[in-house]
Amino acid sequence: MKYFIRLIRPANLLIIAATMYSLAWYFDSIFLSSGKQSYLGTFDFFLLVFSTVLIAAAGNIINDYFDIKADRVNRPNRIIISKHIKRRWAILLHWVINFVAFALAIYLSYRNSTFWYVFIHLLSINLLWYYSMQLKRTLVVGNIIIAVLTALVPILVGIFYNQQVDGNELTYTFPFTLNSAYQYPIYLGFSLGIFAFILNWTREIIKDIEDIKGDKMIKARTIPIIWGVRKTKGMSMTLMLITIGLSFFLFAGRNYIIDYIAFSPLILSAVSIIITFILLFKAKTKSQFKRSHGWVKITMIFGLLLPLYWAIMIHYF
Repeated sequence: MKYFIRLIRPANLLIIAATMYSLAWYFDSIFLSSGKQSYLGTFDFFLLVFSTVLIAAAGNIINDYFDIKADRVNRPNRIIISKHIKRRWAILLHWVINFVAFALAIYLSYRNSTFWYVFIHLLSINLLWYYSMQLKRTLVVGNIIIAVLTALVPILVGIFYNQQVDGNELTYTFPFTLNSAYQYPIYLGFSLGIFAFILNWTREIIKDIEDIKGDKMIKARTIPIIWGVRKTKGMSMTLMLITIGLSFFLFAGRNYIIDYIAFSPLILSAVSIIITFILLFKAKTKSQFKRSHGWVKITMIFGLLLPLYWAIMIHYF
């Protein structure tokens, strides 16, 4: 059991669940202030989070399944499949978990009269399979796929809550001022998704630099192998600067002190990105690149938990 838990990477799964629940708490605060009911504690929302986490867990299993050869070089101490769990059991677990997740997606789509959950879950399952089997070793495409799938996490929450909005019933949209609040959950879900996309793309590129030795053995065509480490570092740092620019765009132009307070966690994200930038600029060894991509993850946590901060402000202030 302990090897299965290690295989699915519970820390990453907890981040996904925390991200979805933090955004849901914020939307719930808006719904309650607009006289609508709460959906945070509903069984349907729990199933949405659970199915999303299941797909991520299955993706981690299949990724390790196809990565055994490279991991013998890149992460020899973390090999689980073939060493502690047989390959046939790993592939069986992968499909059983995906089957459960997809069954939940069918239920949610039926309950909410939408095709979105079936479409996104089926897309995610297939992309994770083809990514692990082949696309991970292709130039740019593999990184973008993982970044897109990460961006879908807040978007799913936006879709769920947007389906609960009738007309223009949302009257409270702190900390934004909107002419119409009807599509607000979708807009915010996509906005957070853009940040998640850029930051996770950055993280995946840095991980490719870290794994360059093992990736060369399996003849992967990753960015650092094709373009070189120096140019890849430059690309990663450019993406970080774009993120800082987007954060400044949201933070600047506020009209009231409360608005600046509402976006103050973006300062922590910016500081985290700057630290990552400096670490990556100086990085030369595998451990240094690993530290850099760890800081990118910290930055993502700051950004994706921002709605939790807004929910607390609505609740207490």
